[in-house]
Amino acid sequence: MPTSEAERAGYLAAPFAVVDPATGEPFDEAPDQQPDELDTAVDRAHRAWHGWRADPAARTAALREAADAVEAAGDDLARLLTREQGKPLAESYAEVARTAARLCYFADLAPRTRRIADGRPVRSEIRWRPLGPVAAIVPWNFPLQLAAAKFAPALAAGNTMVLKPSPFTPSATRLLGSVLATALPEDVLTVVTGREPLGARLASHPGIRHVTFTGSVPTGRAVAQAAAASLTRVTLELGGNDAAVLLDDIEVDRIADRLFWAAFRNCGQVCMAVKRVYAPARLHTEVVEALAQRAKTVAVGPGLDPDTRLGPVSNAPQLARIDHVTQQALADGARAAAGGHRLDRPGYFFAPTILTDVPPGSPVVTGEQFGPVLPVLPYRSLDEAVDAANSTGFGLGGSVWSTDPDRAEAVAERLECGTAWVNHHAELSLAQPFAGVKDSGVGVAGGPWGLYGNLRPFVVHRPQET
Repeated sequence: MPTSEAERAGYLAAPFAVVDPATGEPFDEAPDQQPDELDTAVDRAHRAWHGWRADPAARTAALREAADAVEAAGDDLARLLTREQGKPLAESYAEVARTAARLCYFADLAPRTRRIADGRPVRSEIRWRPLGPVAAIVPWNFPLQLAAAKFAPALAAGNTMVLKPSPFTPSATRLLGSVLATALPEDVLTVVTGREPLGARLASHPGIRHVTFTGSVPTGRAVAQAAAASLTRVTLELGGNDAAVLLDDIEVDRIADRLFWAAFRNCGQVCMAVKRVYAPARLHTEVVEALAQRAKTVAVGPGLDPDTRLGPVSNAPQLARIDHVTQQALADGARAAAGGHRLDRPGYFFAPTILTDVPPGSPVVTGEQFGPVLPVLPYRSLDEAVDAANSTGFGLGGSVWSTDPDRAEAVAERLECGTAWVNHHAELSLAQPFAGVKDSGVGVAGGPWGLYGNLRPFVVHRPQET
């Protein structure tokens, strides 16, 4: 079904290519939509909002129907997602399932009216109202799941949405928009696609009441600056550099698989993946060897191959960035216990890489590599490890690993991040808040917090009845 005014009129903006990262070749195209099309989409979202906000029961029914539609289209969505993003097909199916689950969760979540009792002869109630048309700008690593994390609470709150996916992964999101259009009223959710400055124009559009963005810190700052022109509310999830701190009582063989996949799922392209490991000096070599053995033997290939466990890097610019930070670390004295190079095959493949002897100030440690590269650093005291884990500008997540969960939890309390895990990493419930500190973002997603982030309070005062 059409997802923009231009398509309804039978016109498509000049398309841009969508590349399969497993081959490096285009396989699809998407419209490069223009400012007037964006203006039309926002205007139609505003008109649709008046009906959508008026009937909470109808919203609940529509969102449940939308979840059913996503599940029914699961095969097509998953295969297209793998084709444009690169992840193994099993991970794409999991992403589609998570998309439907978010719709179901938020369909049944409603704001609560709260009465204020302060001793005065006045009855005061806090009620909640939707904001209006809102915008979501979504990255390429989890295009469907992150889109749903934004549109499910926004729509449940009674807002309408204009959704812009990354130009690297527009196809599955456009298909998702068509699937949702079978359940949602017209213009409640509109997908727009295009290259910059489309995202900047959406963030600064005067008709948008809330902008939610997931991506890099520099782009997040630009989004906040653009939204400030209209004093538009923003929610920014800006990535992380999560540290895993291994305590001196760990049993390396028991945690190695979990630790490896906490770092390498989706080819390491996860904002809350483990991106640094701090191991006790006496266990450092054993940890490096265990992770390197897994890196050397994991099946790397196209996501549509059923034997693949690790797909390609999602796009050419990210592949170049991963290669650059890895080669810089190697030039500075690091050693690759596994990998350390691009794979000599078509597509955007990088060998799963475990780095040791890494200088602590190397960008692969202090920044967010966002790929299949993991530095493992030794420490001699626990205070040293905690200080190192907290030493970057990021603060999304972190984890502590130990045979003594209570001891690990005490150390986790010292991590400067929004979520800390004990003996696992990057597992979230739909019902819990998700937020970072420092450069990792502004605002809260997930659970009731995600719903209320899309509402504004409305207070009604009346004389107390006698």
